[in-house]
Amino acid sequence: MKLKNDQKNKADREIILYFSKEPEELVLPADTEDVLRRAIRETLTYEDFSSSVEISVTFCDGPYIRELNAAYRQKDSETDVLSFPIFDQDEEDPVEGEIVPLGDIVLNIDRAAQQAAELGHSALREMAFLAIHSTLHLLGYDHERSEEDDEDMCRRQREIIAIMEKDL
Repeated sequence: MKLKNDQKNKADREIILYFSKEPEELVLPADTEDVLRRAIRETLTYEDFSSSVEISVTFCDGPYIRELNAAYRQKDSETDVLSFPIFDQDEEDPVEGEIVPLGDIVLNIDRAAQQAAELGHSALREMAFLAIHSTLHLLGYDHERSEEDDEDMCRRQREIIAIMEKDL
């Protein structure tokens, strides 16, 4: 089940993002944080999620995400992005005016650059796509539950990235 909320006007929604790098000396492409802000905002808008949210975004390298993947998913391999939802979807809808802590996104910039090169588009476009993917996970979508869920999530990702594509 996905988390959806349309209690107030999306224009009133606050999106609080906390950015960090692991390791701290990682170098990001120019405009990375702005592109991810937009990808997250577009995803929340697409999903009609109007509550204010907090999301932590960590940019990392392959070894760092491999450690997390092994610790939390028992998969000893690098991956492109991990999502750690905080909000309990079994609870009631957020109270109007409250900030919903959606969770954490951990994005492997090395893998994003590699995938971008393989797919023939920019690293920023790939990172936007991964942020969309991860934000959908934070909202409760899970492509690993079933083939139908996978198709639904893939469709949503394609539609949201299409909204952004002209600017990437």
